[in-house]
Amino acid sequence: MSDSNQFQIIEKAGDLMVEVFHVAALFIIGATVVWSGVVAYLEMIAHGHATLKDILLLFIYLELGAMVGIYFKTRRLPVQFLIYIAITALTRMLTIDIKAMANETILTLTGAILMLTVAILVLRYSRSRLKVEGEEL
Repeated sequence: MSDSNQFQIIEKAGDLMVEVFHVAALFIIGATVVWSGVVAYLEMIAHGHATLKDILLLFIYLELGAMVGIYFKTRRLPVQFLIYIAITALTRMLTIDIKAMANETILTLTGAILMLTVAILVLRYSRSRLKVEGEEL
């Protein structure tokens, strides 16, 4: 067997191991998101009601699940979903602690939410202008 053939076999084995790890990790992350969402939901049921912070937490789990699903199908990390998660997390923080926050903190958080929203706008605009052939996301 030549060195070239041995290298190709090793390269294919490495690619297969990376692919298996990728799929296993995605299933573990997806299962963890579902498990966390179910636990949070059961806690809401135990309390007899859901607060706004609880509902926003469920949206974070939903966005994480969608991100895992899209990554599983396309092998691309959708940056937009990371930004949506960040916006939801900042909104949740603002909603929960607004009464105890200093005005500067409130302005910082709302400014961060605004910057992230502008980032989404820029991403969407640039994607529509620079659409890659065959890209669906």
